[in-house]
Amino acid sequence: MNNTITQPPSLLAFMRGPVATLTIGGTCLWMTACASIVSKSSYPVTISSNPPGACFTLKKANGMAMSTGTTPATVTLNSSNGYFQPAKYVVEFTRKGVTQTVPINASINGWYFGNLLFGGIIIGMLIVDPATGAMWRLDDSVIATFNQTASVGHSHGLRVCTLDQIPLGMRKHLVALN
Repeated sequence: MNNTITQPPSLLAFMRGPVATLTIGGTCLWMTACASIVSKSSYPVTISSNPPGACFTLKKANGMAMSTGTTPATVTLNSSNGYFQPAKYVVEFTRKGVTQTVPINASINGWYFGNLLFGGIIIGMLIVDPATGAMWRLDDSVIATFNQTASVGHSHGLRVCTLDQIPLGMRKHLVALN
């Protein structure tokens, strides 16, 4: 007769099982930040103009120039300007002596609110996502549109203009081209 005594599984054996894996994984997920896991804190932003070929200067909100170039171009920008501070940029476009200024402002990342669903309220919402900048996002493009007009440099030449630029008294002399 064989008297084998069976011992209950040890704590170490239990910790290696699927229950332990799920428990540890769930705890890590509960303590982490949602936006930092599924999102990012720097974004590629395409800078373009219509028509293309405008010169641009990308500046931080404080006026410090970060990048210059000709449209179209792509730059990578941080979405945060510090703890709980969204990034703010300005792009100055210049084409044929005409200048336009277009702001780029970070907005709240929807994944930031995933912390409410996954229990990362304290660590995720108040520490990790604000510190990494993942709580903010940037649009993927910025564009400036310049009016296109054709003209000749002297008064007796061709000048292309819109109907609202023609005086009312001259409109009766217009001929339709079909």
